[in-house]
Amino acid sequence: MCNPLDPDRAYANSTFIPGSDTLPAFWTQKAAAFRAGLGARARLDLPYGPLPRNRFDLFMPVAEPRGLMVFVHGGYWMETNRDLWSHLASGALARGWACAMPSYTLAPEARISGMTAEVDAAIVAACDLIAGPVVVTGHSAGGHLAARMACTDRSGTVAARVNRVIPISPIAELEPLRATQMQDTLHLDAAETKSESPARHALRAGVQAHVWVGGQERPAFLWQARTLSESWSCPWTVDAGTHHFDVIDGLETADSSLMQTCLDGL
Repeated sequence: MCNPLDPDRAYANSTFIPGSDTLPAFWTQKAAAFRAGLGARARLDLPYGPLPRNRFDLFMPVAEPRGLMVFVHGGYWMETNRDLWSHLASGALARGWACAMPSYTLAPEARISGMTAEVDAAIVAACDLIAGPVVVTGHSAGGHLAARMACTDRSGTVAARVNRVIPISPIAELEPLRATQMQDTLHLDAAETKSESPARHALRAGVQAHVWVGGQERPAFLWQARTLSESWSCPWTVDAGTHHFDVIDGLETADSSLMQTCLDGL
């Protein structure tokens, strides 16, 4: 019998989602078809820094963008790339928004603090190309990085331009991960755990936040989402019937509840 207090089991999403092993190939195909269908409106592989993964894709609506939505991919800071998620820009584009999707250096080559700095730099580069309000969202580890963009320690363009963050199934408190096998790759120490846990920062004044999480997620992710919403005194939505891998599907549809939460009122 599995130990219910096993920290690795607590954060093991694929184990509890049937068919999850087929999803990367499905996402890859769907994302590639989306990019191909956009033609010149898909501006790919734009640099924001000197490192190999310091690149972002920028997807443009038909008319002048109403603003910029940034989506930060997940993968426990160790896996995946922006190329898997291009189709998640569909909802933003249908609403007339541009959507930027950055990659960032993964662990163990980078520490989480370095990834935070890279996402910040990617947003700065995208803001140079798109005027108007800025919304940052992201999923899982990307939800963590999106949340970091709303913390009081950010400055410069991110502090000036980011109006709203929608962390989706975020890791808001890093301490539990130090007891998992991921620690062998992430190498979190006490100082970085403190500085890089969004729940230990205040929400920056003037930034709207709303935490989103699937109702069928692992209990650890429901705890993480609620912890962030309570720390920031912001709303949180438990999206009934969705698990860790389909909770982001609403980003594909302009009028979904998730897209309304991301962009309505801006």
